[in-house]
Amino acid sequence: MKIISANLNLMIKACEKVSKIIIRDFNEVENLQVSKKGPRDFVTKTDKNVENFLIEELSKNKKNYSFITEENGTINNSNKDIFWVIDPIDGTNNFIHGIPHFAISIALKIKEEIVIALVFDPIKDDIFYAEKNNGSFFNNHRIRVSKKNDLDDCLFATNHDLARNTHLNIRHTGCAALDLAYVGAGKFDGYFHNKINLWDIAAGTLIIQEAGGIVDKFDLSGKTKLDIRASNGVIHNKMLLNIE
Repeated sequence: MKIISANLNLMIKACEKVSKIIIRDFNEVENLQVSKKGPRDFVTKTDKNVENFLIEELSKNKKNYSFITEENGTINNSNKDIFWVIDPIDGTNNFIHGIPHFAISIALKIKEEIVIALVFDPIKDDIFYAEKNNGSFFNNHRIRVSKKNDLDDCLFATNHDLARNTHLNIRHTGCAALDLAYVGAGKFDGYFHNKINLWDIAAGTLIIQEAGGIVDKFDLSGKTKLDIRASNGVIHNKMLLNIE
């Protein structure tokens, strides 16, 4: 088995524990209490329970680390240079409609750099992870981005209106974290989105980069909404010409 850092091991163990809550609630999705946060942005009790569980688990071993989270916002602890970035369930709309395509996303950010990333799909029991300068992995097997260089052969993911005026082959899956992880694994060839939250994409960006891909228009300097363009690198410029 690949040797991983103590922090990544902590992240994986926390996800494995909390996945039991997610699977239980997903099997009873019709009974969940759902409240509306916005026209397309729902939050469930599961979101909140999972996030609180992850904060508690990660804090047991790293009491000083701070947090950037979807539900609780920013939690500043004594170390304000190191943050856990958490999306408890990316793909909430899929979850509440009984569609088994969603994931937990956790990244470790030191200053303005993502150094560890984890995307965990509890339904499929799939784990994508990466550590800076140490490669990207799917269920402990090394992954790399695709080598496709013909746009007609490529498959792209986005959840944004940028896709309206393009002839690219597009999929709208409803889960940015898995979209990015799939780019890293060579399943998708590119991903693009405007004004997306940091917690949706923080982990996926490192997975792509460590798998040999390119991520640009991704600036961590204090913005709440981010633009992102990611690909296998080979078709990057061609992709940009088709969406901008």
